[in-house]
Amino acid sequence: MTANTDSIYWHDSAIVDELEVAIGNGAKGVTTNPFLVASTINARPDYWAPYLADIPDDLEGTEKVEAFVKRVTLHIKDILDQVYDEHDVRTGRLCAQTNPNTTGNYDEILNQAMRYAQWDPKRVCLKVPATRSGIMAAEELSAKGYNVVVTVSFTVPQVLAAGAALQRGIERAREDSIEPGLNCAVLMVGRLDDYLRDVAQDTSDVVTESDIIQSGTACIKKAYTIFNERGYEAFLMPAGCRGAYHITELAGAKMVMSIAPKIADELAKFEGPFKERINVPVDQDVIDRLLTMPEFVKAYNEDGMTPEQFITFGSTNRTTDQFINDGWGVLLAHKVGDK
Repeated sequence: MTANTDSIYWHDSAIVDELEVAIGNGAKGVTTNPFLVASTINARPDYWAPYLADIPDDLEGTEKVEAFVKRVTLHIKDILDQVYDEHDVRTGRLCAQTNPNTTGNYDEILNQAMRYAQWDPKRVCLKVPATRSGIMAAEELSAKGYNVVVTVSFTVPQVLAAGAALQRGIERAREDSIEPGLNCAVLMVGRLDDYLRDVAQDTSDVVTESDIIQSGTACIKKAYTIFNERGYEAFLMPAGCRGAYHITELAGAKMVMSIAPKIADELAKFEGPFKERINVPVDQDVIDRLLTMPEFVKAYNEDGMTPEQFITFGSTNRTTDQFINDGWGVLLAHKVGDK
């Protein structure tokens, strides 16, 4: 699919053994978050020990976690040298995500992302949340020509707000004679499905499981159409996929697709036939049933939420909590001396 369409495949894991397999299968970049950074260190502590050896034992707080994130980020960047193409901004890059404890603090998000940018301005993607503050920071970072990925995003209004902000940043960069970097707006299709499944079980008698697993797909297909209509240059990035169907339903899209190892394994077993399906809409009767749930209305309608409401959306709270407790918090508790 990626060889014959405008789709680009990024590997959604920082575990190095998985990355080598992914590159062999055509992966051109890597998406990470605090949870994935913690996971790779814990999965292969002996492997990572030499790369973490220079971290001072007395580091604490954000400075300590940033040190872990930096070492993992720069090492994976070196691995990605083999797929880096200086003429294609979608290749050889990887994400470094800001502190999930500060998703509503514009200054903290911007300042931390600026520190990350200094690690490698060309190759590191600054991953910020799709909250009001995070999207404001995304515009400023994009205007400086940095690579920016707006994440913790699950809905059409979030990615449209991100797309508009990134476009403003791209245009500001060009006005200042700065070459824009890679700009992406994530829509975590599977995580939206997960949230709406619980909502449906608690509140709906008409929404089926078949409807639920099409909800994220419906949102990203709608957003893709609007992005193209408005001429946004940022790429949509489907992420948090729960099955191969989340990718095959987007076949043919000009997107940067974040694909976890489990989903890649499912795709490897896909028997086809291969068809481009990005322009095949989700059935209207499915949409109509989903629209009986106010939470899907928030996710699907262009004006379903205001930027001030993004931080309160159920999927946002769930995912932020995971990134704090299973990612940032794990790194914070990691004993530097026990590398």
